Amino acid sequence: MEGTIQLKEWIEKSRNIVFFGGAGVSTESNIPDFRGVDGLYHEQYDFPPETIISHSFYVKNPKEFYRFYCNKMLFPHAKPNKAHEALAKLEKLGKLKAVITQNIDGLHQEAGSKEVLELHGSVKRNYCTRCMKFFTLEDLLLTMKDSEVPRCACGGLIKPDVVLYEESLNEKVLSKAVSYISDADLLIVGGTSLTVYPAAGLIDYYHGDHMVLINKTVTPMDEKADLVISGSIGQVLSDSVSIMVERKENI
Repeated sequence: MEGTIQLKEWIEKSRNIVFFGGAGVSTESNIPDFRGVDGLYHEQYDFPPETIISHSFYVKNPKEFYRFYCNKMLFPHAKPNKAHEALAKLEKLGKLKAVITQNIDGLHQEAGSKEVLELHGSVKRNYCTRCMKFFTLEDLLLTMKDSEVPRCACGGLIKPDVVLYEESLNEKVLSKAVSYISDADLLIVGGTSLTVYPAAGLIDYYHGDHMVLINKTVTPMDEKADLVISGSIGQVLSDSVSIMVERKENI
């Protein structure tokens, strides 16, 4: 694929790589893009999706919130794809320092990545809003077998540890993301339209050698990138990392 050879060369020369990704990273794991043609914004519900997954709606109408959340935002059987696996291998090689993701599916960690900054939280973590008891995704789904709204034994409502509309991003996670991006010598951005703020604004902190954009559609940052690759992010990353992995294994 055009551009992959250049990306390989930059990866080999770099020692401080950071990956910044969005929904497009997980579409190859059959998790729909939130804003894609077949994504959540094109589904029919009594309320617009952005209204349903807002903090105020969650508080006022948890039953409808969880109906939408379970039907359209949970994919417990999804598995990591080539993109997740390639990034995990790149980290193991000591080149990739962090994955910064807008996704909430936890697939980067499942693939083996250790340093993952989840800007919008994770469906894998849930907590009681009254006693703060922790619940896994499996726990959450189990409590919903007998009730449409998950509740803790104390009676409190269980909330996913995801950033809803009207909620702020975690300041510590943001600060750490800024630090990683500022120090990177190669920034790989993939599977994101770069239109969701404040997350998309993190790109402005990059001042390293090369910025690479891998996306199937154009983004507002294409002109500022040193390399733009249009195509499957899983295939691009897999092809770019495989040679280095094979070389490492043969040493």
